[in-house]
Amino acid sequence: MLILDDLKQTLVTFEPKLKELYTVLAIEDKKQQLKELEQQSAGADFWNDADNSHKVLKKISSLKSIITKYDKLKEKFDDIGVMIELAAEEDDESILAEIKTDLDEFTKNVDELTLATLLTGQYDANSVILTLHAGAGGTEAQDWTEMLMRMYQHWADAHGYKTTVLDTLDGNDAGIKMASMMIEGENAYGYLKSEAGIHRLVRISPFDASGSRHTSFAAVDVMPEIDDDIEVEIRPEDIKMDVFRSSGAGGQHINKTSSAVRLTHIPTGIVTSCQTQRSQVQNRDFAMKMLKSKLMAIKEAEHLATIADIKGVQKEIAWGSQIRSYVFMPYTLVKDHRTGYEQGNVNGVMDGDLDGFINAYLKALSMGQIEK
Repeated sequence: MLILDDLKQTLVTFEPKLKELYTVLAIEDKKQQLKELEQQSAGADFWNDADNSHKVLKKISSLKSIITKYDKLKEKFDDIGVMIELAAEEDDESILAEIKTDLDEFTKNVDELTLATLLTGQYDANSVILTLHAGAGGTEAQDWTEMLMRMYQHWADAHGYKTTVLDTLDGNDAGIKMASMMIEGENAYGYLKSEAGIHRLVRISPFDASGSRHTSFAAVDVMPEIDDDIEVEIRPEDIKMDVFRSSGAGGQHINKTSSAVRLTHIPTGIVTSCQTQRSQVQNRDFAMKMLKSKLMAIKEAEHLATIADIKGVQKEIAWGSQIRSYVFMPYTLVKDHRTGYEQGNVNGVMDGDLDGFINAYLKALSMGQIEK
């Protein structure tokens, strides 16, 4: 059968790719590391050091995830090979559709794991903190900012990541002026670092009775969550803390007590805040986590020697040239101006279908076609 021969030939092309993945991902080394860490976690005194225990368990989870993904790929490769052989022996065309479906899914999974090998940055494996700001344009821009926030929440849900909204500032009539959110999971920062910059919307405004076309802008700031074991020197005297009542939705306790926290890093003017947790202590911890991440991200981006050199830089990098345009009218198109990648299904993108843009960005980055 000609179709079966084509499917077999397609499958064969993946054999060297799987061997390359095995080497690049250092699967053998990771299995050895996993064995040693699991032995360590089984020790009687393992829980005596809670911080170290947490780090070990996090590393175990990360190693298991990569090994399992590779093992499943190899198993699927073997299964599809067996199905092709059986179909050939039995001269059975009834399972061709199933083989093709499995092969398409296998191809997608290989591409995803191959993409993960491009995440070689120091913080790529970390969770991520996104901060969104509405640009000029009043209600229209604020509505656009809320649309982007939902887009990232949908993307995170589709990839099994946990999303926590840390802070929001509602718009005057609709939408939001600002929002901060944490997306937790392996490689979340590595993938979403592609989203940093200005996002432009073109559409017929639902807030304009004349039905005219509007252009709106929103900025997305992307920071890796910094692990506690990474030293970021922040002197207590350089921090100004303000407390206030939460303005967002929440339980009775959240809205009736001054549990929301705003931190200002005096030397740089960087401000972070959190109001969604139940206690002032929890909100302060999240605000401090965001501050550390912001300082470290700027330091890395600007190649600064110390945090003290950051002063003023945050204003310069907060707004840059647009990275992507989302056109709803007169045609539908989402185009990334850095990579040239585009997609006509704008509704799909707003529902979280960002993988094509992320993949194109990471590939271009690895080839030196764009700068970080």
